[in-house]
Amino acid sequence: MENHRLQDALHSLKNTKVRMTPQRHAILEFLFSAKAHPTADEIYKALERKFPNMSVATVYNNLRVFKDVGLVRELTYGDSSSRFDSNTSDHYHVICEECGKIVDFHYPGLDEVETLAEHVTGFNVTNHRMEIYGECQDCQKNPKH
Repeated sequence: MENHRLQDALHSLKNTKVRMTPQRHAILEFLFSAKAHPTADEIYKALERKFPNMSVATVYNNLRVFKDVGLVRELTYGDSSSRFDSNTSDHYHVICEECGKIVDFHYPGLDEVETLAEHVTGFNVTNHRMEIYGECQDCQKNPKH
């Protein structure tokens, strides 16, 4: 599945005339194989041995390109670091208040809430975000207190 999604992403980049560099390919491959929602720093640390001349700025710049063409989403909640999600389908996130872990949560879209918000407020609603907070199973097993 990830390989198919990666190939589709590479094809999308090619269609937008984005030049495919080895670093760009490695960052994209890392994102599509990640089980979590990594930060730019985590991506950099995972790839620095393979690309010793690559900087954190290179990772950030490539993530911005991927975000601009719709291949990744930037998650700006949880801890203070942006995290990146290669799953761009409609879904929500459950966030651990202790360790910052983010887990995908699939639930039918809340389109009717957007429609009601438009009706009640007169806004032209373009998007919504729902985030759920709690304590993950690992943190429940290993309390810090």
